[in-house]
Order: sequence, then C-alpha cells, then structure tokens
Amino acid sequence: MNHDNPFIFLIDTLFDIYIAIVLLRFLLQQVGADFYNPISQFIVKATQKPVVIARRIIPSFRGVDIASLVLVILLIITKLSILLALGGIQPSITALLIRSLYDLIELIFDIFIFAIFVQALLSWVNPDPYNPVSAVLNSLTRPILTPIRKRLPIMGGLDLSTIAALIGLMFAKRLVLYLFTLL
Repeated sequence: MNHDNPFIFLIDTLFDIYIAIVLLRFLLQQVGADFYNPISQFIVKATQKPVVIARRIIPSFRGVDIASLVLVILLIITKLSILLALGGIQPSITALLIRSLYDLIELIFDIFIFAIFVQALLSWVNPDPYNPVSAVLNSLTRPILTPIRKRLPIMGGLDLSTIAALIGLMFAKRLVLYLFTLL
C-alpha cells in the first residue's frame, strides 16, 4: 500500500477521527461521565445517527452499549477494507476481523494513555476543575488512577500515580498486542 498517496492519508485520518469519537462515546458511558458536559454532548451528537441505527439491531447487555462497540469494529473493518482495496489487496473476512480487533485494542490503550498524558500536562497549568476538557479527562482516567493513588503515596509533593499509570498502560498495551499476534 502506498503511504504517500494523499487519498489514503485522508481516508485513514477521517476514519480514525470518527472511530475514536465513537469509541470515546462507549468509554465515557462505561466510566459514567457527565453527558451534559459540552464535550460529551458533541460526542453524542456526532455519533447519534449510526448508534441509534445500531441499537435497533443490537441491544445493550447488562448496561453495556454493545451497539456502539460493534459500530466501532464495523468502522474499523470498513476503513481497512477501503485502504486495502486501494492498495490492491483483498483480505479474507477472518483477517479483517482479527486486524480490526487488534486495532480496537490498540486504540483503547492509546485513548487512555493520551488522556492521562494530557491530564498530567494540564495539571501543570492548574486548570479550572469545572473546565469541560478537565472534567471529561478526569472521568475517563479516574478508574485507572484511583486504584494506583490508593497504593502509591505522594512523595515530596509529587503524585507519581500518573507516571505509574502511563508505564503500566504502555507495558500492558505491548504485552496484550504481543500476545494477540501469537494467536
């Protein structure tokens, strides 16, 4: 596949942005984020039509919005199919499913790593805790940082939980993706 092709870049980028937005919708639901937050409202409005259609076909299970997750996987499969077709490659449906699951796992880790990193950067400038960005980042990172903060004491006024979380997530990402390639 020719990575210099501007159309491949454009398709890949647009799909990646929308896939991340749909996945954020799913993740924010799972962490119980405030959906009256302007950022959450943007995410809901940007994904509402395809999610509503998917929910007609795929019901929630034990409070988990399976439809949004399936939509993410279908979007990844569609993106991969288009990009591979442009490169003259026709993969099997099994190969597409495996690669889409790999990409989904990688994106979930990347979202959490990015959120924790941005939250750490924002903490240096002491942002307003009621800022919509801070509120969404806090909701998203709380399930990861809270257990670490309970076990790792603040040392010399420094909260090392962010560094521990980033190292742990990066290690877990590499481990999971490595194990995934062994299957």
